[in-house]
Amino acid sequence: MIQQQLTLTREASRSLVRISAEQTSKIITEIANELEANAAHIVAENAKDLARMSESDPKYDRLLLSVERIKGIAADARKVASLPAPCGEVIEERKLPNDLLLKKVRVPLGVVGVIYEARPNVTIDVSTLCLRSGNAVVLKGGSDAANSNAAMVELMHNVLQKNNLDPNLIQLLPPSRDAATELMNAVGYIDVLIPRGSRGLIDSVRQQAKVPVIETGAGVVHTYFDKDGDLKIATDIVCNAKTRRVSVCNALDCLIIHSSRLPELPALAEPLNSKGVGIYADERAYNALSNHYSANLLHHAASDDFGREFLSLNMAIKTVDSLDEALNHIYTYGLKHSESIATNNTETAQRFVNEVDAACVYVNASTAFTDGAQFGLGAEIGISTQKLHARGPMALKELTSYKWQIFGNGQTRE
Repeated sequence: MIQQQLTLTREASRSLVRISAEQTSKIITEIANELEANAAHIVAENAKDLARMSESDPKYDRLLLSVERIKGIAADARKVASLPAPCGEVIEERKLPNDLLLKKVRVPLGVVGVIYEARPNVTIDVSTLCLRSGNAVVLKGGSDAANSNAAMVELMHNVLQKNNLDPNLIQLLPPSRDAATELMNAVGYIDVLIPRGSRGLIDSVRQQAKVPVIETGAGVVHTYFDKDGDLKIATDIVCNAKTRRVSVCNALDCLIIHSSRLPELPALAEPLNSKGVGIYADERAYNALSNHYSANLLHHAASDDFGREFLSLNMAIKTVDSLDEALNHIYTYGLKHSESIATNNTETAQRFVNEVDAACVYVNASTAFTDGAQFGLGAEIGISTQKLHARGPMALKELTSYKWQIFGNGQTRE
């Protein structure tokens, strides 16, 4: 059955090249409108999924849909509809000495497969980005969000059919492990596979897939409070990056603090304390916070607390004596996602952005901005942490490749 679904999507994808940018914009706008019009139904289906998950599960917040969140998803879809469709863009054009005209033209990847966990917003984000970039999409969501995903895909199928388009352009596979295995082995049906979720999911897909994979999502995120950093800036960006939304991949996992700033650590940590953030601190940071932080929230760090993606109201603190030591810590424990520094020293800031190997590197700003919508991309299909093809938030242009078009008038090669 799954192979039949993949075949139908592969065949349907051929029709997308004939659909105009105006048409895809209209369809995505209609999807956004239908989302808002059917928000109550989607929330009700989402409630069935939430009922099977403990509220203490870090995935609960990602799974949760509300009317306000659905409005936000719809707003991102409208942004995607308003952006220029990338396919057909002439990236490069030149005439050779033999009078051949070369054009390097942006084209869709073809069929994009996405394996994701309890993130129903991904269903809409991915589908609208794929439609706008001329790609068909095969979705394999987790069982945790089965009802939410099915409700939103049914809505999108209705919009496609009203516009005389094949609903197989957006395919939802069963939420089973067998479906994931077939998708990972779908050579000839899937052009690229993008996993979104935990580090375990991403590692599993990378190790098992026979189709090309773009790694996204998992991030162990650091912020370094430098000896020349501004305390208020550091306090604001650390609290925002940690507490704005704890279950997302751009959330802060570890504060690195220069030893000369330890006397100010209690002030920096005060907003974290008020929000109930658990801290796993090394010895020096622990001593600086002792008697200044809630005893039930302050813990001695174990070695595995560094390099840990918490996805909860918990974080680690590491004390260093130099920028080099901070850079080495990030090199050792980071996952090349998002890293930030709080400093007023321009030379230090430049070294940090030059030497940190991550998709997004910040100076005096919260890592919470690592997001396709925040970058003006409308939405994102994921945040790539690798270097081939795409890096950072992936949106319309990152869902394309290119081909060479060559125009002649009878030229032959000697």
